[in-house]
This record gives sequence, structure tokens and C-alpha cells, in this order.
Amino acid sequence: MTSVPPHRRETNTVFQDYALFPHMTVGDNIAYGLRVKGVPAAERRERVDRALRMVRLAGLDKRKPNQLSGGQRQRVALARAVINEPEVLLLDEPLGALDLKLRQGMQLELKRIQKQVGITFVYVTHDQEEALTMSDRVAVMANGRIEQIGPPVDLYERPANEFVAGFIGISNLLTRDGVKFVVRPEKLHMLLDEDAPERGMTVEPGVVEQVIYVGQATRYNIRLDRGEQLVAVRQNTEAAGEALRYEGRRIRLAWAPEHTYVLDQQQAPDAKPAAV
Repeated sequence: MTSVPPHRRETNTVFQDYALFPHMTVGDNIAYGLRVKGVPAAERRERVDRALRMVRLAGLDKRKPNQLSGGQRQRVALARAVINEPEVLLLDEPLGALDLKLRQGMQLELKRIQKQVGITFVYVTHDQEEALTMSDRVAVMANGRIEQIGPPVDLYERPANEFVAGFIGISNLLTRDGVKFVVRPEKLHMLLDEDAPERGMTVEPGVVEQVIYVGQATRYNIRLDRGEQLVAVRQNTEAAGEALRYEGRRIRLAWAPEHTYVLDQQQAPDAKPAAV
């Protein structure tokens, strides 16, 4: 098998720090790869205009990078990579320098652009929610080893081992009768004295130690009588103040058998997910 030299591989990278040339205009930054390849000037201009429209920056080709916002600079970096029409595009934590609201907006833009150009995106991130949001498939890696790969819903609902369960989202790990399993916070039901569990549910008593309001939901830290500390999450469909009545109270936690997932006993060291 013949190895292809790096400079001839049909791949491009979008970096976390944009890596734009500050002395060049936006148009020249985007066209740089085409100029290196010897693409004629007329074709370069046409492809740059098309790339600017794709990333919604039409008319900004004469500006310098320091005249753009962070989100706009990220779009320029993306256009510069995509314009070369690579077979694979590596995005190395490309939104890490942006604030939360802008990052969420750019996630949607990246998904739109990926569907428009049809290029395989390999998206590296430490943000688990971002990996689930961006990807068709997610690979959780540790020390060069893939612990699990599959659709986001599989990694979240059916983690391969304890490490993946703890790494993707919040997990409640329990061992009962020698079997280790995970229950996600949103699957737990908090019952007061007057509440009756649905038939077939497992029910265990405990105390709500802390109530944390996070906007659209409230998070409850609960200590079971058997010693484990679990997290339950409830959407704030009622008045926000209602959640506070649980703090310090004894409750019962209930969960359905179909909402538990049995884990194997393998574990892994520090890792990050890569979204594809």
C-alpha cells in the first residue's frame, strides 16, 4: 500500500484559534489554498464568492480578520477549509473560544454547512453535549483506544461500560444483587408520601440534599438510605418555587426496569469524544 504524502492528502483542518492570516483580507484568506494549488484567479474569485454565501458572509471579503467577530472569524476559517473540497474535514475543537450562545448558534451553522457540502466532518471536542448535538456517530476514545462508537442515542442510552456512562452526560451508577447498571437523571421519579409508583417500578427511599435551579430544569441531589448519591432532573413545567419544597425532605426514588441499562465492568482513563 502506497503512502500518500501529507500535502497531497484530501484533508483540511479547522483550528480552535482560527489560524487566519491577519495581514490578508477575508477573501484572500479563503482563497489561499486555491492560490497555492495554482487555481486561476477568475475561478478563485467565483469559488470565494460561493464560499462566502455558504457561510453567510457575502460582502465581507475586503475586511481584515480583526474587523470581524469571533463567530465570523470561525466561519472564515471554515470557508477556507471547505473551499478546497476535501474528502475529510477535521474540526479540532473549533468552537472552544466562543461564548455559549454563539457556540450553540455555530453548531447549527456547522450542521447546515455539512449537509450542504456533503463532506465528512470529524469533530473533536471535550464538550459531551456538543458531541451529541453535532454528530451522526460518536466515538469515545481513551489513550488511543475507542471505548465505544455509535449513534449519539446509543452512547447515551446504552453505554458500553462504566466509563462511557460517566463520560457522556450525568449517570447514576448502582449495583444491586451483584449487577451494575446505570439510570439517567431524567428517568428517575421522585415520590412524596402521597404519591404512588407505577406498577413494576423499583422504589428506594432517600433524602433530597440539594436542589439546583438551572433554568429550564431543576437538578436534585439525593442520598439514598443505602448510601449512594444520585441525581434526578425534572423539567420546570410548574412554578419554579415548587422545586424548593423538596430540599431536605425524605422522598422515594422510583425507576422502571426498561430505563436501566446493565454495564460491563470495563473502565477507561481520561478521554474525549470525537463526533463524525
